[in-house]
Amino acid sequence: MSTGRNLHEAQRWLITAQQDLLAAKSLSENRFYAHACFFAQQSGEKALKALWHLHDCEPTGSSLLHLVREFPDDSTISNSEEWIYRAASLDRYYITTRYPDGLPDLTPNQCFFKQDADAAILLAANFVQAAQKEIS
Repeated sequence: MSTGRNLHEAQRWLITAQQDLLAAKSLSENRFYAHACFFAQQSGEKALKALWHLHDCEPTGSSLLHLVREFPDDSTISNSEEWIYRAASLDRYYITTRYPDGLPDLTPNQCFFKQDADAAILLAANFVQAAQKEIS
């Protein structure tokens, strides 16, 4: 893929990551905390995929931890321990926030709270900011 095409694809993924982050904030403001956590996870995932595209690589899967650990350019991820922590933290919201069978005898809205949404949004914002920095 050409450098221009890489940048264009990375920008498309970043824009979507930014929109998911805004959706997470809106959902949290309206007390849909489980949904906010899920959209934060999606935002982080798409921000990481934007970075993959910038480096002319095709990302696979939805696990942020996988996307961080397998990232094709070590120089982009300056503090890998912190990135791994953030990725693993957001991965926890991928299934349990969406399905009533993700947690025993509970629905997502019963066990995700404002603090969870705030934490997830902050984690995702870190990935979005990192992608913005690399892409701009």
